[in-house]
Amino acid sequence: MFGEEGSIATETTAAPLGETIDIMTTLQLVLRKSLAHSGLARGLHEGAKVIEKHTTQLCVLAEDCDQPDYFKLVKALGADHKVKLMIVPSAKTLGKWAGLCKIDSEGKARKVVGCSCIVMKDFGEQT
Repeated sequence: MFGEEGSIATETTAAPLGETIDIMTTLQLVLRKSLAHSGLARGLHEGAKVIEKHTTQLCVLAEDCDQPDYFKLVKALGADHKVKLMIVPSAKTLGKWAGLCKIDSEGKARKVVGCSCIVMKDFGEQT
């Protein structure tokens, strides 16, 4: 489970030559690498702190957020600090990609907690 130097080993599947990957699959792989290198801030409080420090690479919002003020605040902070913004359709999916779930013995995600905002501080590795 742990690779060298205490980092979490992650499996990434690259597309075969000639095949294209959609944007959501690419985002999932980037978030996984960033999570392994402790480069994610999850939630409004952590995300706002990172955005204010100008150390943000990317901000990801869930489209089905039930608080419209939450959505407006993060979009306004991002626009004010010139942060790139991506929107995904589901908070549960975003929570799963951010590691807010339990993984069972079969490798499936259980007890997924929804997450409306993720701010990426560090990509982990440049690819």
